[in-house]
Amino acid sequence: MGQDKLWLDVHGTSVVGLTLRNAGAAGCFDRLVLAAPAERGDALRSLASAAGFLRVDVVEGGPRRQDSVYAALQRVEDEFVCVHDAARPLAPPQLFRDVLAVAQAQGASTAAIACVDTVKRAHDGHIVETLPRAELIATQTPQAFSTYLLKHAHEAARADDVEGDDDSYLVERLGQQVAVVPGDPRNIKVTHEQDLRLVRALLESPV
Repeated sequence: MGQDKLWLDVHGTSVVGLTLRNAGAAGCFDRLVLAAPAERGDALRSLASAAGFLRVDVVEGGPRRQDSVYAALQRVEDEFVCVHDAARPLAPPQLFRDVLAVAQAQGASTAAIACVDTVKRAHDGHIVETLPRAELIATQTPQAFSTYLLKHAHEAARADDVEGDDDSYLVERLGQQVAVVPGDPRNIKVTHEQDLRLVRALLESPV
C-alpha cells in the first residue's frame, strides 16, 4: 500500500487498534505477544492495555511473517497459543474463542471459509487444472495450536529451510491434522487500499 497499513485510521482508531480490541474482547487470553518494530513498542503496549490485555510483550519481528511468529513463540510458555494477523481487524471475538477451544480438544485448528470462486492452477500463462471447489477452503487467522506442537513445527521448518504461508502449513508438514473452524466472510485481510475501504464500510453496516 506504500504506507504502514496497520496504523491507518479506521473510524477513529487504527487497523491494529481495532484488531487488538476484538482479540481482547474474546476474553480468553492470559498474555499477548506482539511481533513488531521496536519503535512501535510503546504505542502497541498502550493499545493492548486499552483492549484489556494485562500481560503484554513486544518482540522484534523478522524479515518474513514466519520469522516474526517464531520470535514471538520464544516468549510463550502457555500450553496453547493463538496466532493472528494484525491486518485482520474484523475477526469477531467469538472466532478467537472457537479456534482456541477446538485446538485444546484436537491440537490444532484454523479458521477458514469455503471458496466461492472456481480455482484453477495455471502454468506459463495457461490453465493446466481446475480444482474441485467443493473440497477447497480459504484459510484465515486466527489459528490455534498446542504451543509444543507449533514450536516443533517452526523448528522443523527452519531445519528443512521450508517457508510456509501460514502456521497451519508448518504443522501439517509434521503429519498433524488441523481442524477447520468456520471463519467469517467479514474477516478480510487488509492488503490493498480497497480492502481498507471495505473494512470502513463494513463497520458502518454491522449487520
